[in-house]
Amino acid sequence: MNDNFAVRVSYFLLRVVSGLLLLQAGGMKLFGWFGGIPADMGGPPKLMSQIGIGAVLEVVGGSLVLLGLFTRPAAFIISGEMAVAYFQFHQPNGFWPIQNHGEPAVLLCFIYLLIAANGGGSWSLDARRRKSRAS
Repeated sequence: MNDNFAVRVSYFLLRVVSGLLLLQAGGMKLFGWFGGIPADMGGPPKLMSQIGIGAVLEVVGGSLVLLGLFTRPAAFIISGEMAVAYFQFHQPNGFWPIQNHGEPAVLLCFIYLLIAANGGGSWSLDARRRKSRAS
């Protein structure tokens, strides 16, 4: 297998799976997917609350990254959201991510930062848009 092909496939899978993970997290909060937010946490958030806005960012941003559409700005915004989530909700519970259960937020923050730097890749709607604009 060509190394370049392996890199394209790996990057495509990283982009799609990380977008899907974020889409699921936002969908759980907004739409009650996968059992929704437990009742002891107060149920679904108000849309204009910080958690509600974060959930909208997760659904929209996760969908855009998954599709590879407007990938750079979407990934940059949700990378920032993951940083805020870590420092606001996890870091106060301990210095190290392993102590405060913030590993997913940290990992996704840096994955989305990588995606923001590299764009959607050759297998994305962004690439199709570039190709159709060039012809």
